[in-house]
Amino acid sequence: MSEKKPKGTGGNGTERRRFAHLTAFPLIMALIYSVVALVNPEQAITAMKVSGKVLLQTAPALIVTFGILVLLNMLVTPAHIKRFFGKGMKAKGIILSSAAGILSMGSIYAWYPLLKGFREKGVSDFHLANFLGCRAVKIPLLPMMAAYFGWAFTLILTILMIFSALLTGFGLSTFESHRKA
Repeated sequence: MSEKKPKGTGGNGTERRRFAHLTAFPLIMALIYSVVALVNPEQAITAMKVSGKVLLQTAPALIVTFGILVLLNMLVTPAHIKRFFGKGMKAKGIILSSAAGILSMGSIYAWYPLLKGFREKGVSDFHLANFLGCRAVKIPLLPMMAAYFGWAFTLILTILMIFSALLTGFGLSTFESHRKA
């Protein structure tokens, strides 16, 4: 006798939808490139070269990100992550997600898969939104901003950016909790 899986736990229909979701963008892009190649082959070659350059530029960051993901999956359990970044908005988690966003560097493309993995391990939407919002604050650029605009402007703007990241996190988590209810 075959086992029946509970609804939504990976039945055949769910796998097909997931496959369609993962392949939709590449297939649409392949179709667009094909149409452009038929209409204007020179432009298609130029577009392919530009896409190749972008891929080469982002590949190192993506490789490092996936390496970090592998290490995190081996070393950090969902219980560790939930303790600091779970559903409750505790001060330590807020400070850590803000500081991590401020100190984070590199291409945002590399952060998305990492943050998705954190979300799957139980990090709240509040902390994810706060992290992403705090990425706008860049400590190495603060002296340059102050040189152009003055320290008062720089300090007030930085505080407002951090506050807006917190507000965005709170708003998103509130919206998500109402949507899921």
